[in-house]
Amino acid sequence: MVIKPADSKERDLAQLNALLARPDIEPAPRKRIEREIRTMAAGIKGEKEAAYEMEFHFGNSRNWMIIHDLRIQYKGRAAQIDHLLINRVLEIYVCESKHFSEGIAINDLGECTAFWNNTPYGVSSPIEQNRKHMLVLQSVLDDGWVKLPSRLGFTLKPTLKGLVLVSKKARITRPEGTLADIDTIIKIDQLKSRIDQDADNESSFGNIGSLAKVISPETLEALAQRIAALHQPIAFDWEGKFGISKAVAQKHSPTPVPKVAVTQASPSASTAVEEEKPKSKLLCHACGEKVSYTVAKFCWFNKGRFGGDVFCMDCQKAVS
Repeated sequence: MVIKPADSKERDLAQLNALLARPDIEPAPRKRIEREIRTMAAGIKGEKEAAYEMEFHFGNSRNWMIIHDLRIQYKGRAAQIDHLLINRVLEIYVCESKHFSEGIAINDLGECTAFWNNTPYGVSSPIEQNRKHMLVLQSVLDDGWVKLPSRLGFTLKPTLKGLVLVSKKARITRPEGTLADIDTIIKIDQLKSRIDQDADNESSFGNIGSLAKVISPETLEALAQRIAALHQPIAFDWEGKFGISKAVAQKHSPTPVPKVAVTQASPSASTAVEEEKPKSKLLCHACGEKVSYTVAKFCWFNKGRFGGDVFCMDCQKAVS
């Protein structure tokens, strides 16, 4: 079940294309803007491919909750998590999706190289990147910032598992020696078999602890909504990033730029959520309590269930 779709990147792409259309941009920042657009477009493609795979296998199941594009900010640290998959034994798969169309190579020291037009270039380790995301999320859960399910007075603690998902057409060159978590880099089409393999391994080892904390689909959905409510999107200052004066931007009005043809939703996802509602509408239709924008968006995204009205998480349980 999809709890949160990916945020639209069209506004950022439009801003970048508008900067590219300005006549006052010097060659050096122009190349950086072009590279940023290519990187963003590739990232969107990778996220779409991963989202499709997740929703194909788990989108219609109430035993799994899917959260796309979650940005958490906590104790001075931020994590931009591409995907979360949460199941009823409180396993949370933290997934980093990468579209390395020509592949990725990792050496014995964990250093990573990607390729563009068969030319190698260094990239940061997606394994380390995902570890940092998991540390932020773990801190949020450990500190009680998200209310966790409990049983017999004991709080049920989720287990985090990291995966790095790359394009199914990309080649993965792994080091000859042993490297920690190198097996967490997999191709997107291996996601379901990897999760099945994890489940088989736990069953063969008789993991009673996992079975003891099985929660209901309703409890799982409520937990996923609380996690999704942590989302804090950020507005990028693209002029500042590329060292471009905003005053010049006002002097030189950019010519109209064609709309970037990048689709945000995965092929199996529902139609996109309608644009942000006025703040005055972020009230529960039943009890009148204020709700977060994420909770409201969940209701708008599920019009068939809520009829277009907004309900807080408690009142959602009473809506059939």
